[in-house]
Amino acid sequence: MNPLLRPFDFPRFDLIKPDHVEPAIREILADNRAELTSLKLANDVQALREVLPRLDRLSARLAEAWAPVAHLNAVMNSEDLRSAYNACLPLLSEYETELNQDVELYALYQRLESQQTELGLTLEQQKAVSNALRDFRLSGVALSGDERKQYGDLKRRLNENTSLFSEHILDATDAWHLLISETDRLAGLPENARALAAQAAVQQGQKGFRFDLSAPSYVAVMTYAEDRELRECVYEAFVTRASELGPQAEQFDNSALMVEIMRDRVALANLVGFQRYTELSLATKMAESPEAVMAFLVELAERSKPIAQADYAEIKNFGEAKLGLTKLEPWDIAYCAEQLKQAQFDLSEDEVSNYFPVSKVIDGLFDIVKQLFGIDVEPVTDMTVWHGDVLTYRILRAGKPLARFYFDLYARPKKRGGAWMAECVNRRRDPESGDILPVAFLTCNFSPPLGGRPALLRHSEVVTLFHEFGHGLHHMLTQVDCGAVSGINGVAWDAVELPSQFLENWCWDREALQILSAHIETGEPMPDEMLQKLLAARNFQSGMQMVRQLEFGLFDFKLHDQFDGRPDSIQNVIDEVREAVAVTPTAPFNRFQHGFSHIFGDVDGYAAGYYSYKWAEVLSADAFSKFQEEGVFNRQTGERFLNTVLEQGGSKDALTLFEAFRGRLPKIDALLLQLGITT
Repeated sequence: MNPLLRPFDFPRFDLIKPDHVEPAIREILADNRAELTSLKLANDVQALREVLPRLDRLSARLAEAWAPVAHLNAVMNSEDLRSAYNACLPLLSEYETELNQDVELYALYQRLESQQTELGLTLEQQKAVSNALRDFRLSGVALSGDERKQYGDLKRRLNENTSLFSEHILDATDAWHLLISETDRLAGLPENARALAAQAAVQQGQKGFRFDLSAPSYVAVMTYAEDRELRECVYEAFVTRASELGPQAEQFDNSALMVEIMRDRVALANLVGFQRYTELSLATKMAESPEAVMAFLVELAERSKPIAQADYAEIKNFGEAKLGLTKLEPWDIAYCAEQLKQAQFDLSEDEVSNYFPVSKVIDGLFDIVKQLFGIDVEPVTDMTVWHGDVLTYRILRAGKPLARFYFDLYARPKKRGGAWMAECVNRRRDPESGDILPVAFLTCNFSPPLGGRPALLRHSEVVTLFHEFGHGLHHMLTQVDCGAVSGINGVAWDAVELPSQFLENWCWDREALQILSAHIETGEPMPDEMLQKLLAARNFQSGMQMVRQLEFGLFDFKLHDQFDGRPDSIQNVIDEVREAVAVTPTAPFNRFQHGFSHIFGDVDGYAAGYYSYKWAEVLSADAFSKFQEEGVFNRQTGERFLNTVLEQGGSKDALTLFEAFRGRLPKIDALLLQLGITT
């Protein structure tokens, strides 16, 4: 039996092959279409009561077959799998467009809404119906004839081009490396970074030290390498990935794709009644208007830029006085900042990482969420995996299973960069099968174990792990039974980062850090002196970090708000934004946008929505301030956050849930205070 068609609990990764993919998807789509035909005839009360659970089941069957395929394409990419994945994109796009523009299905939802009291729909089912009716309208259900065909063509092309954009980044990242034989060029690099480069060379049958564009390798060179030419070489290769410039010029160039994606997004928005893509994007988000988002970002920039300018001046002066760098180039900044940090705080990230062996951090993470939310996390061995490094777990509360998840933590070839949580299975209640429990994919790109020793995490990587696990908790702890609004489904995109950024705060708490840390050799927790230094350094360069994120958010939003169709428009917008908010120099060959997968490698989500990180950071900082008032491990406060936010999923508006937890509307003050922007 095709493993993608089997009765579902969690995927059989040991059985899934590329040639299973397209036949399974075609069969599921055909079955779904057949059942939808009968479902749309529902008219009497009993038949209408069965509609939402049956629709949930149809949606889940397709999602649960596609989720492992999409995940494998991201973490174990191969030519055969890529071909199978891409062959299915137009099939899925066509099906999605059919559903969204199905007038009979739309009428069925209208019947559900008009008879919701008689049918006894729960509040979460009512929210699912309301969301669906909104999405029908946003997807052009009123279109007909040529316009309907045009909409389908645009959606299909966007699916294909955003996927191709991501493929280009992956291929460009994997295609470049630098082999070094002279050990003197490695001066300044920590022993772990050298060992990783040596291991990479051995794995490729080479001698020496092999550096590439994966996060562990790139960050190590930019942060620690004393060899300025080495930093410049690696920097140029990284910031020109998938562009017309650099060592791989035009080989994986995303330039034309970005323009086509933007033109299609504008055309899509126009087709369904919006002048700007930002208006279409915000129709499903918390923010009220494009003007409100721009005002929010500009206010943060105005309040942060003076701090950022002072941060940069400090780095620049240090570089000139102590390192002989009379002109600070972009490839000098991370290195110079690390040297300044060590001088100011006597704190080396390399030394700090010795206190964060991955197994201790994971155990500490599970301990912290147990204290906060009363959940237990335990390893399991009955879930098949796609790579030997992958770990599997289940979550329980009072002995009752709630969810399962996978940890895939280490960088490797053919794996997409970055870190993310993805849904494998959504929670729902099936009339025949009972409760279907959620399953999550949690993916990072940390340095792998070396020489028989466990992986050591930088503190920033500990923060990343907590961030993604926060997303995971949002998905896995939901108690909503309607799949359309369980977990992160139905959550406004500019609120979806609330649980992830919220959980990061425990990476900066003294008591939590004692739980998370144990020296790799002695097993001793981080000494108080180092703890004090780490906490003192929390807001080191916070102004620069803030304006860097605002640069990304403003570029994304202005581009989607003002795109005029010209090929040079994308570069012009990022140049304008940098002129307004950036405080560090930018290399003329920098093509950051060609690797900005958040907005060009994503069909929806972060396109005209990257501002969400800062929007939700306001919510998360304000939510955490309640813990600061009542105790960061206060069990009652944790239970309240669990009940009002994590368990509710998308069953209620995000602002309503925030108010239920905090007792008031959010304020920006907590974020500015947390980042040291104000005192």
